[in-house]
Amino acid sequence: MATVMQHEELVRRALAYIVERRRECPGMDTAELLDSAGARFNLSPLDQEALARLLEQRTDEACA
Repeated sequence: MATVMQHEELVRRALAYIVERRRECPGMDTAELLDSAGARFNLSPLDQEALARLLEQRTDEACA
């Protein structure tokens, strides 16, 4: 039986997926990673935009 996952959990898992993929392939394009995560975790375009903002925040914090 399939379980229903909370929406926020999907976004968190997608973020973790992107971070892991960046470690494996540092040169991979961010847009490609977002598309891949969106398809893998069934995210809406709005969710993908939120995920992109989270990634930008992570990058800004890492550079600070």
